[in-house]
Amino acid sequence: MEFLAGEGANYGYRKLTVLLKRRHQLVINKKKVYRLCKQLDVLRPQRKLKLKHPRRLANNRVLTGANQLWETDIK
Repeated sequence: MEFLAGEGANYGYRKLTVLLKRRHQLVINKKKVYRLCKQLDVLRPQRKLKLKHPRRLANNRVLTGANQLWETDIK
């Protein structure tokens, strides 16, 4: 666990799995490493994905039933 010590540790569970396989010749799965990291509370919070294009579907319409509005996208 000396790999995870320090503030500049850039090891996620995937990189840690590769490191354990290469240096220590362990046969270990990334899912097992994830579970162990979760138990030891060394996982960092995940990034939030930003939406590239907000969905603006008929904002200025009032729809009361089916087949009242059709939209197409032509490129």
